[in-house]
Amino acid sequence: MTGSNVLEYKGYIGTVEFSAADNILFGKVIGINGLVSYEGNSISTLRKDFEAAVDNYLEMCEEKGIEPQKCYKGSFNIRISPELHRTIAIIAASHNKTLNATVEEALQDYAANH
Repeated sequence: MTGSNVLEYKGYIGTVEFSAADNILFGKVIGINGLVSYEGNSISTLRKDFEAAVDNYLEMCEEKGIEPQKCYKGSFNIRISPELHRTIAIIAASHNKTLNATVEEALQDYAANH
């Protein structure tokens, strides 16, 4: 389910960006607190450095006895206008669904079309 501008390894997702000034590819692991970054001068070296960065992060967590952060837990907070909140709540109630179920369905539809 990843797009063309991301890398995936062991359930972690990393961005792929380019610096024209430095003529280098770089990125960071998303979905965890803290900066886990990597770089390379080709896609293959970027991928290798990304995988090494994830492995190093997991090793560091193990050494410190802490649980590695999960990329995504399935829960997040959003801020929307009161008007949109009201509209979605009415739609949910009229379809005998919870607000969460209605928003999840809308996000699934959005993700399927992008």
